[in-house]
Amino acid sequence: MNTITDTNFNFPGQKNVYKGKVREVYTLENDLLVMIATDRLSAFDVVMPKGIPYKGQILNQIATKMMRDTEDLVPNWLIATPDPNVAVGKRCEPFKVEMVIRGYMSGHAAREYKAGKRMLCGVPMPEGMKENDAFPTPIITPATKAEMGAHDEDISREDILKRGIVSEQDYLVLEDYTRKLFKRGSEIATDRGLILVDTKYEFGKTADGEIILIDEIHTPDSSRYFYADGYQERQDAGEAQKQLSKEFVRQWLISNNFQGLEGQTVPEMSDDYIATVSDRYIELYENITGDAFAKADVSNIQQRIEENVVNYLKQ
Repeated sequence: MNTITDTNFNFPGQKNVYKGKVREVYTLENDLLVMIATDRLSAFDVVMPKGIPYKGQILNQIATKMMRDTEDLVPNWLIATPDPNVAVGKRCEPFKVEMVIRGYMSGHAAREYKAGKRMLCGVPMPEGMKENDAFPTPIITPATKAEMGAHDEDISREDILKRGIVSEQDYLVLEDYTRKLFKRGSEIATDRGLILVDTKYEFGKTADGEIILIDEIHTPDSSRYFYADGYQERQDAGEAQKQLSKEFVRQWLISNNFQGLEGQTVPEMSDDYIATVSDRYIELYENITGDAFAKADVSNIQQRIEENVVNYLKQ
């Protein structure tokens, strides 16, 4: 299967390129960004050697759909989607924190809780909770934005303000936007028979001082979902929840003795296994959006993207 794992475009008016773990961002003149979602797969902060067919299209299309479904609440960076793998939007200065919000005690929060901690990022967690229980009210647990290859770190609201990472005035807006987006995302998930467990949002400030939502939103790479059907029965029985996220990839890697630790080698992903991962991502797309997934033409992805973006810019 053809995949796109690296790009080297030279678009009209191009100024520079930033390559993240999954996305590649081209900065153009007139404060325009062209963001390309590749088929790279990242787990434990390590990019896997092979791409996953259609993964970039899936992430891009979920994120752009969710941006449009929330733009009445929170302004965002998105202007257009000229290609299945591409979003074009406004350039801005990103805030150096990720706004993580948790409706349920899962993942990192559950690991901290099991270790005996009852505070996460300066926010108290009630006594007597079990893994995957709902918090009485969703909690915001920010993380610092790490450089490529490094791990994000928990940080409290107090430390963000004390260190001057974000001004208090701006931080109050980030918190307000985060709660509004999570509420809407939870409502959308409920309509799909899902529970939005936790997610992260990233924000930036435009040249004229407007705070906007950037990057991705409510994708399986940035969010954790449970199936609502049977959730309470599984909790009561002390069973694991049925998840809709890339957790299945992490569990496969763990079962093959890889957690991104020093000295560990990424296990070989066979073509058959990669096909199953692609199928799971398509399943994620259809469950999260409620739409049937339409596979884009992948006979020459690089050429397709270049032609679509250049034609858009000409307009």
